[in-house]
Amino acid sequence: MTFSEALLYPGTKVCEHYGVNPEGEGALIRWMVNTLIYLVISLTLVWVIAV
Repeated sequence: MTFSEALLYPGTKVCEHYGVNPEGEGALIRWMVNTLIYLVISLTLVWVIAV
């Protein structure tokens, strides 16, 4: 597994769960899921460091 595949893993699994091709029409769904997951992770990290 490459580094980019590891970063896209959560969105890819969500697309596979719903039966959507993550490389084709599901690319925006994969992007949205990954953005939300990494947003929560990064905001939590910033909050922990700041407090």
